Amino acid sequence: MSYVDGFIVAVPKKNIDAYKTFAAKAGAVWKSYGAREYVECVADDVPYGEVTSFPRAVQATDEEVVVFSWITYDSREQRDDINAKVMSDPLLEGDEWKTIFDGKRMIYGGFVPLLRL
Repeated sequence: MSYVDGFIVAVPKKNIDAYKTFAAKAGAVWKSYGAREYVECVADDVPYGEVTSFPRAVQATDEEVVVFSWITYDSREQRDDINAKVMSDPLLEGDEWKTIFDGKRMIYGGFVPLLRL
Protein backbone atom coordinates (compact mmCIF):
# COMPACT_ATOMS: atom_id res chain seq x y z
CA MET A 1 0.00 0.00 0.00
CA SER A 2 1.19 3.53 -0.59
CA TYR A 3 1.17 6.64 1.59
CA VAL A 4 0.48 10.29 0.73
CA ASP A 5 1.49 13.58 2.35
CA GLY A 6 -0.83 16.43 1.41
CA PHE A 7 -0.21 20.18 1.71
CA ILE A 8 -2.22 23.36 1.17
CA VAL A 9 -0.58 26.79 1.37
CA ALA A 10 -1.36 30.37 0.35
CA VAL A 11 1.35 31.92 -1.84
CA PRO A 12 1.46 35.61 -2.76
CA LYS A 13 0.77 35.86 -6.49
CA LYS A 14 3.93 37.93 -6.91
CA ASN A 15 5.95 35.03 -5.42
CA ILE A 16 4.60 32.19 -7.54
CA ASP A 17 7.74 31.97 -9.71
CA ALA A 18 9.95 31.92 -6.61
CA TYR A 19 7.67 29.26 -5.10
CA LYS A 20 7.97 27.13 -8.25
CA THR A 21 11.78 27.40 -8.15
CA PHE A 22 11.88 26.51 -4.45
CA ALA A 23 9.39 23.64 -4.90
CA ALA A 24 11.46 22.22 -7.78
CA LYS A 25 14.51 22.17 -5.51
CA ALA A 26 12.55 20.64 -2.62
CA GLY A 27 10.89 18.09 -4.89
CA ALA A 28 14.26 16.99 -6.25
CA VAL A 29 15.45 16.41 -2.67
CA TRP A 30 12.34 14.36 -1.79
CA LYS A 31 12.72 12.30 -4.97
CA SER A 32 16.43 11.75 -4.34
CA TYR A 33 15.54 10.03 -1.07
CA GLY A 34 12.93 7.79 -2.68
CA ALA A 35 9.60 9.62 -2.81
CA ARG A 36 7.56 8.21 -5.70
CA GLU A 37 5.90 11.42 -6.83
CA TYR A 38 6.05 15.11 -5.92
CA VAL A 39 3.25 17.33 -7.30
CA GLU A 40 2.52 21.07 -6.90
CA CYS A 41 -0.76 22.52 -8.23
CA VAL A 42 -1.86 26.18 -8.40
CA ALA A 43 -5.54 26.92 -7.82
CA ASP A 44 -7.50 27.60 -10.98
CA ASP A 45 -11.14 26.96 -10.00
CA VAL A 46 -11.26 27.28 -6.22
CA PRO A 47 -14.25 29.33 -5.04
CA TYR A 48 -14.27 31.14 -1.72
CA GLY A 49 -16.85 29.20 0.29
CA GLU A 50 -19.39 30.63 2.71
CA VAL A 51 -18.39 28.26 5.50
CA THR A 52 -15.24 26.47 4.37
CA SER A 53 -13.03 26.25 1.30
CA PHE A 54 -9.40 25.96 0.27
CA PRO A 55 -8.89 29.75 0.43
CA ARG A 56 -10.58 29.99 3.84
CA ALA A 57 -8.57 27.07 5.19
CA VAL A 58 -5.27 28.91 4.63
CA GLN A 59 -6.70 32.42 5.11
CA ALA A 60 -5.73 33.38 1.56
CA THR A 61 -6.06 37.05 0.67
CA ASP A 62 -6.95 38.51 -2.73
CA GLU A 63 -3.21 38.93 -3.36
CA GLU A 64 -2.55 35.21 -2.80
CA VAL A 65 -3.24 31.97 -4.63
CA VAL A 66 -3.79 28.55 -3.08
CA VAL A 67 -1.26 25.83 -3.85
CA PHE A 68 -2.28 22.20 -3.32
CA SER A 69 0.54 19.65 -3.21
CA TRP A 70 1.18 16.03 -2.50
CA ILE A 71 4.04 13.59 -2.20
CA THR A 72 3.59 9.83 -2.54
CA TYR A 73 5.62 7.07 -0.94
CA ASP A 74 5.60 3.28 -0.84
CA SER A 75 4.59 3.21 2.85
CA ARG A 76 4.21 5.29 6.02
CA GLU A 77 7.53 3.90 7.25
CA GLN A 78 9.27 4.96 4.06
CA ARG A 79 7.68 8.41 4.34
CA ASP A 80 8.93 8.83 7.92
CA ASP A 81 12.45 7.79 6.89
CA ILE A 82 12.48 10.06 3.83
CA ASN A 83 11.11 13.08 5.71
CA ALA A 84 13.78 12.73 8.40
CA LYS A 85 16.46 12.83 5.70
CA VAL A 86 14.82 15.73 3.85
CA MET A 87 14.57 17.84 7.02
CA SER A 88 18.32 17.51 7.58
CA ASP A 89 19.37 17.91 3.94
CA PRO A 90 21.77 20.87 3.47
CA LEU A 91 20.04 21.92 0.22
CA LEU A 92 16.94 22.88 2.22
CA GLU A 93 18.68 24.51 5.19
CA GLY A 94 17.80 28.07 6.05
CA ASP A 95 14.72 30.21 5.89
CA GLU A 96 14.42 30.87 2.15
CA TRP A 97 10.85 29.56 2.16
CA LYS A 98 9.83 32.23 4.72
CA THR A 99 10.39 34.93 2.08
CA ILE A 100 8.08 33.07 -0.33
CA PHE A 101 5.05 32.01 1.75
CA ASP A 102 3.69 32.03 5.31
CA GLY A 103 4.30 28.56 6.73
CA LYS A 104 2.08 29.28 9.75
CA ARG A 105 -0.95 29.00 7.46
CA MET A 106 0.15 25.77 5.78
CA ILE A 107 -2.08 22.75 6.29
CA TYR A 108 -0.48 19.33 5.94
CA GLY A 109 -0.96 15.75 6.92
CA GLY A 110 -0.35 12.12 6.04
CA PHE A 111 -2.98 9.93 4.42
CA VAL A 112 -3.55 6.26 3.68
CA PRO A 113 -5.19 5.86 0.25
CA LEU A 114 -8.76 4.62 0.48
CA LEU A 115 -9.48 4.13 -3.22
CA ARG A 116 -7.47 4.41 -6.40
CA LEU A 117 -9.11 3.98 -9.82
